[in-house]
Amino acid sequence: MLDLKEKIEELKRMLSGGAKRIVIVSHTNPDGDAVGSSLAWAHVLREMGHRVDCIVPNKYPYFLEWLSGIEHFLVFKERPEEAANAVNEAEMIFCLDFNRLDRLEALSDAILANEKAPRILIDHHLDAPDDYQLRFSYPETCSTSFLVYRIIEQMCGTELLDKASAEALYVGIMTDTGNFSFSTLTPEVYRAAAVLIERGVHVPYVNASVYNQFSEGRVRLLGYSICTKMQLIQQNQVAYIALKEAELRRFDFQQGDSEGFVNYPLTIAGVKMSAMFLQTRKFIRVSLRSRGDVDVNLFAARYFGGGGHKNAAGGKSFVSVEQTIEHYKKAVQEFFTENNWQ
Repeated sequence: MLDLKEKIEELKRMLSGGAKRIVIVSHTNPDGDAVGSSLAWAHVLREMGHRVDCIVPNKYPYFLEWLSGIEHFLVFKERPEEAANAVNEAEMIFCLDFNRLDRLEALSDAILANEKAPRILIDHHLDAPDDYQLRFSYPETCSTSFLVYRIIEQMCGTELLDKASAEALYVGIMTDTGNFSFSTLTPEVYRAAAVLIERGVHVPYVNASVYNQFSEGRVRLLGYSICTKMQLIQQNQVAYIALKEAELRRFDFQQGDSEGFVNYPLTIAGVKMSAMFLQTRKFIRVSLRSRGDVDVNLFAARYFGGGGHKNAAGGKSFVSVEQTIEHYKKAVQEFFTENNWQ
């Protein structure tokens, strides 16, 4: 983050000159990092005197509903006119935890229509485009929530964080690091966690609120996914789970229920890559995870029009589940042969 200080000075300049109407947007199917970073950043901007709206394209997972302030989120799918008006009136637009506007689906049109408001990116995904007036883009960072923490720390001090905003940041860091287990962790991340705990985060409560509040249907869906739907291919080095709409309805699927399912095959010795195919009405959502040198960001970009990180990425498929699986199998064989992972 060699240029972080210079960018913060530019951000201070952009925020100066009195109270502003600000909108914070995050990606479709918002997760803990998207929600946590948005809540905390909104709190700090409001403390600075600005008027702030948080907007997400669709509903956040039910196991995040306990977070203070989340009830004020504008869900574009549920309140499109109100959300579009907020975007239209915005004097600044912050884009958190994504870097491509097409990840916002219909909401992206409203943002593109506002040509007067500068767009500021705060994100940790690879390959950020240039269509932002200011970019806090650091792919080496473990989460957008940690990046927001660093900005707050250097711009105004962590004393501005209250218990609720500290909890939001902790949730974002915790969920995007696999409960502090991924390789993107650094001593600075743990020091940030310590400060957030000092600001009031009660770790057992936060952990239980996120991970021990699932529905019965979600738990049964997980068992079904692992026992019945998980398949191993490529000499048992690669796994996939594919779930159709009818199967999801069978288990009373709610937004966020499949979160983390794609990680389970990676607990099997020898499995280097895992995929999750989730059928929706318009397309099949593709989630990819890997370990070691297997670059699923490259795989997602090449075969599913997506991207993300080296060991965590995603994309979309616009054909049937069966066709998607066949495409995946051929892609895996090609990808592994190319990289000599036989």
